[in-house]
Amino acid sequence: MRQELMSLPKTLAEDVAKNLVMVAKLLDDEPEQAYQYARVALRLASRVAAVREAAGFASYGVGKYSEALAEFRAARRMTGNSDLWPVMADCERGMGRPERALAMAGEPEVQKLDRAGQVEMRMVAAGARRDMGQADAAVVTLQSPELASHSIQPWTARLRYAYADALLAVGREDEAREWFAKALEADQGGTTDASDRLAELDGVEFVDALDPEQEADDALKPVAEPKADERKVEEAKVEEAKAEERKVEEAKAEEEPEAVESEVEELQSDEEPEAVETVTVEPEDAEDEGQDDDAEDSAEDVEPTAEARSEGQAGRTEKDGDES
Repeated sequence: MRQELMSLPKTLAEDVAKNLVMVAKLLDDEPEQAYQYARVALRLASRVAAVREAAGFASYGVGKYSEALAEFRAARRMTGNSDLWPVMADCERGMGRPERALAMAGEPEVQKLDRAGQVEMRMVAAGARRDMGQADAAVVTLQSPELASHSIQPWTARLRYAYADALLAVGREDEAREWFAKALEADQGGTTDASDRLAELDGVEFVDALDPEQEADDALKPVAEPKADERKVEEAKVEEAKAEERKVEEAKAEEEPEAVESEVEELQSDEEPEAVETVTVEPEDAEDEGQDDDAEDSAEDVEPTAEARSEGQAGRTEKDGDES
């Protein structure tokens, strides 16, 4: 690549190189951004094979398989190299043409590939078999000396993972679990999700309690509809809860008359003491009444005395008349 860039003006070569570096850096984690950098490099130097190859991988990373295939073909024409043959066949699969991918697996170009390229081509062919509904044939396609080897190579984890996935597709779950475990053992760089597949087969679910963003994303996800059996169980629980509520309401209804009678009795018992009111006379009122009684008594005492005095005076007058 360096020699190809040296054919460009210095400033242009530097700009192209910077964009290609960003493509390589972002391709795995940020494929959309990598694609944008690749398009810039492609506009600057479309006649450079390394640029066409980088643009092909960037398009492949975002699922633009037609663009990717065109760029790979251009790069292959410029270099005459067959290293891109497997990924070109996989682009055919991505475009919905698995039969063409399978045909490419039988071309003489495959014999020009190194061992890693041949393993890659075998995995693409197995994927094409599965696309065509030939799941058992996909399992057979992946059975190879490289799969049986105990040595760990750059392709070992991916090959074992593809074989485990093919076994699972034909219902051989126990064997699939075994090969997912072997893939995880060889996957030193974390290129596969073999650990997640193993956990899924074992019924284990991992929850990150320290990731609030993941919790928010899960809350926004639509809730999956329950299965038929689960729906029946939920309906039975709802009916049982409703029956319990009806029983409680009926029990309350039976208790209400007794409760009302007891409340009435309590109210009556509370009202009886209030009906009999005791009038308490204040001391001042008692003194006033006593004074009134004394006054009446004194008036009665005075009247006889006055009458007695008048009678005495009348008697003395008659006496004096007789003496005269």
